[in-house]
Amino acid sequence: MSTQPKPKGTDRNIGTALVVEDDPILAMSIEDILIEAGSPSVTVCSSTKQALAALEKQKPDVIVLDVHLVDRDDGWAVAELVNELGPRPPRIVFSTGNPEAIPSDIKELGKVLTKPYAPETLIDAVSDSRRTGLFSRLKGAISSD
Repeated sequence: MSTQPKPKGTDRNIGTALVVEDDPILAMSIEDILIEAGSPSVTVCSSTKQALAALEKQKPDVIVLDVHLVDRDDGWAVAELVNELGPRPPRIVFSTGNPEAIPSDIKELGKVLTKPYAPETLIDAVSDSRRTGLFSRLKGAISSD
């Protein structure tokens, strides 16, 4: 698990990020992209266990989550836990080479990026503060009454 501070001169407001990715090259690339785009802090975890420990310490603004981790068959446990973190859970961006394998109820929890994706696609996904998942739509319906 590593944490990198934000360099000076960045202009995007991504917020703090948690990257859960078991491919070390891809994890470092995502970390660099997020820092260059303006994230004040990026924590990288390579396993479900590390991700859950990181979430106990700090709630990030956004999570980039590989859905097929080596230590577990999927990243669903992390995604489901994240949505239990209170009224404003972190935004989730799923990262996968096989988007068809993501159950529809899990897809509702966040955006899905198909690997490989361009850096700008990642930046757009993590910068989008709109919450399009099921929980956000339900909250919107409840609060508009």
